[in-house]
Amino acid sequence: GWQITVDQYYYQEVQYILDTVVEELQKDPNRRFIYVEIAFFDRWWQQQSASTQNIVRSLVQSGSLEFINGGWCMNDEAATHYNAIIDQMTEGFLVLKRAFGDRARPRVAWHIDPFGHSATQSALFAQMAFDGFFFARIDYQDRAKRTANRTLEMIWRGSESLGAESDMFTGAFYGGSYGPPSGFGFGEGTDN
Repeated sequence: GWQITVDQYYYQEVQYILDTVVEELQKDPNRRFIYVEIAFFDRWWQQQSASTQNIVRSLVQSGSLEFINGGWCMNDEAATHYNAIIDQMTEGFLVLKRAFGDRARPRVAWHIDPFGHSATQSALFAQMAFDGFFFARIDYQDRAKRTANRTLEMIWRGSESLGAESDMFTGAFYGGSYGPPSGFGFGEGTDN
């Protein structure tokens, strides 16, 4: 955790988020929710009744609940050895496969919070067959230049030696925040 422990974060926030998401997705089949960090999901999943697990399986099957990234966590990119990245991604993928089969296989890589990005991470995601890689944080000067040049989305070649095999459709979030672009409302009566 950053300001509180992992346990505090789970018990104070995450478990309630997942409880509420499952409840709300059942009410409206048009709703969608994406979830990222499998370490927290697996902890919650293990505490659920068979009935709740079956409900969640049906939400995954229908596409109402989708997993993105799929790693045990959202790993650091700048100071992490590639073996550690592969291991933690494998752990998350296995949890999802055991619980939901191939239907839950993430197609999008998502790193909303790492400080900095590496070509190795992009190349690994390409080799893991992700369709795209999206992140929030980039240097403010890089963001300003890419915004002006309309290049916040790009094809990132993660490895010259792997060539096109390492190409990854990549996008930095518009505006640099964790939320939607300005003016994009998610509910009735909302501006943002």
